[in-house]
Amino acid sequence: MSKPADKKKLTVAVQETEDFTVANTDVLTKYKAAADITNRVIAQVAAACVDGASILELCVNGDKAIEEGVKSVYTKGKINKGVGFPTAISVNNTICHFSPLAADAEGVVLKKGDMVKVELGAQIDGYGAIAATTVVVGASKENPIKGKQADVLMAAHQAAEAAVRLIRAGNANTPVTDNVQRIAAAYGCKPVEGMLSHQQEKNVIDGKKQIILNPTEGQRSDFEKCTFAENEVYCVDIMISSGEGKIKNNASRTTIYKKTTTNYSLKMQTSRVVLSEITKKFGQFPFNLRQMDDERKARMGLLECIKHNVVTAYDVMEEEKGEFVAQFLFTVCVMPSGPLRITNTPIDLETIQTEKKIADEEILALLASEIKPKKKSANKKKKADAAAAEKKE
Repeated sequence: MSKPADKKKLTVAVQETEDFTVANTDVLTKYKAAADITNRVIAQVAAACVDGASILELCVNGDKAIEEGVKSVYTKGKINKGVGFPTAISVNNTICHFSPLAADAEGVVLKKGDMVKVELGAQIDGYGAIAATTVVVGASKENPIKGKQADVLMAAHQAAEAAVRLIRAGNANTPVTDNVQRIAAAYGCKPVEGMLSHQQEKNVIDGKKQIILNPTEGQRSDFEKCTFAENEVYCVDIMISSGEGKIKNNASRTTIYKKTTTNYSLKMQTSRVVLSEITKKFGQFPFNLRQMDDERKARMGLLECIKHNVVTAYDVMEEEKGEFVAQFLFTVCVMPSGPLRITNTPIDLETIQTEKKIADEEILALLASEIKPKKKSANKKKKADAAAAEKKE
């Protein structure tokens, strides 16, 4: 008599053969759904970056908008979804990860002329779509961005445009590093030293394959070279500085953290409770202390978690005062037909007036190239096939 398949074994077999890459249309659809929410929210937050706007309110409202956005998609079944990266608003020489708590945010508002970096993201079923853009408060066609701000903003934009064209199957990561460096130099700027972009996978935003910006000699020799492959996903973070690109810790309190894959038997009960809450609410996606049930207890419990690398901190970083940092970050899928950028980096080029420009013909040709080859229409394909047939005759 035949025996029914063991349900537990059958489930394991199905899980092992499931495709978690964007070759699976269900996975690609989830990435795109998360990206739609990210794109909508980042546009809203960027538009709200006006003179007098509270940075705390911008961050809180950004996270709320993401949470509201994911509620309306994939409503059937229990699918993990929410914030893929907490909203951060980093101003002028502050490079990244500034997202204050209420206790630290009194009087922290935007001013006209501030260069503001907005970073945030959504995730659906573990597939994250993250983006960042840079705006200058009060800029318009009538009041354009000039000087160092214009140079660094245009450098970052052009570097991002070059990077997305280079992230295609078969290409290596080093040309991305080199071209970003050359573009930044054309505008008298430098990429932020040692900043990394990562491959993404399900529940992983810091995968093995990486791209590095402005590496030191030691970093360049030690950095692992890799080749992009079809159906991979990357979160590409372009950060350009008007200064030397050297980073240091900002005095602001760290508020963004992420659980790692490290296992350790925590000694303190508070630490274990905090880690349990992190695992349940956020998995391995970054979170802000504001999202924890009790900020004070969370901070206490995180001490042991960080000490043993169970949780990692996203410290607030900065450049020298008086300098400006611009950031454009996008999520891109490496499709067989070419790169598919799914998150936007909004920018109004008509508000930027820089006297510098790119003269390198190789880079200009790259920037002028199509990101994805245009598909031939059915009629054009028929005509091409007919013409080819006539030649053979």
